[in-house]
Amino acid sequence: MTIRTAPPGARHHAPDAPPPLLPDGGTSQRVRRASLIAGIGLLLMSALAGFGYNFAVHGLITPGNAARTAHDITAHEGLFGLGIVSLFLAAALDVVVAWALYRVFSPVSQGLSALAAWLRLVYTGVFAVAVFQLAGALRLLGNGTSRTVSGAGRLHAAALADTSRFTGIWHAGLILFGLYLLVIAWLACRSGYLPKLLGGLVAISGLGYIYDSIGVLLVHGSWTQVSTVTFIGEFLLALWLVTRGRRITVSQPVTPAEPAGAAR
Repeated sequence: MTIRTAPPGARHHAPDAPPPLLPDGGTSQRVRRASLIAGIGLLLMSALAGFGYNFAVHGLITPGNAARTAHDITAHEGLFGLGIVSLFLAAALDVVVAWALYRVFSPVSQGLSALAAWLRLVYTGVFAVAVFQLAGALRLLGNGTSRTVSGAGRLHAAALADTSRFTGIWHAGLILFGLYLLVIAWLACRSGYLPKLLGGLVAISGLGYIYDSIGVLLVHGSWTQVSTVTFIGEFLLALWLVTRGRRITVSQPVTPAEPAGAAR
């Protein structure tokens, strides 16, 4: 027969009170490192995607005007190519961030963290396919070919079609990305070590991406995109992971001990 006694500090624990929390130093260190990697990755992605799409690619594409698009791309071929490289680098960082955020939230739920990681990885694959469409347009128009071939009109139309496919594929992928953010938001709210307000803002970001993507795919035209505002939740998550993630302490409930004198 063995006698088990309650650990120090637990002997006067009220029967109906929640169990005390025991810091898990090893897990906390892993989560802190992963949060720093995730935060830096997200900030780098924001810079690469902002430059690659908003500055280098988007401004050179005129929807519905194949000749103007072809002229602008060929006139700024280096810039357009640099934008494509930036988008591919952003996709590569997506893989790193998917892994890092899995490590950040796995103490909350390994299953849901794995689901979130897979959603982001699938989105990354879709995004890479979309960027390959831009590379196809650049290949068609590169080296001044569009100015020398007699069928330049058909070539311009084919290049514009590639840029249109980029937009369509990317927006379809953003639906997955929005669902991913909703899972991350739930994990953040349940974690106990990220602010619930931040989780709510991330959820709004996810809903914004879903709303915009469905709208663009259904309307096939101009659409007022709310994600240009709601994305702030995702950006604040990145900043929080970099600036506050090093203070994360992951706690686990202490298993209640049997009453002193209980026999086995």
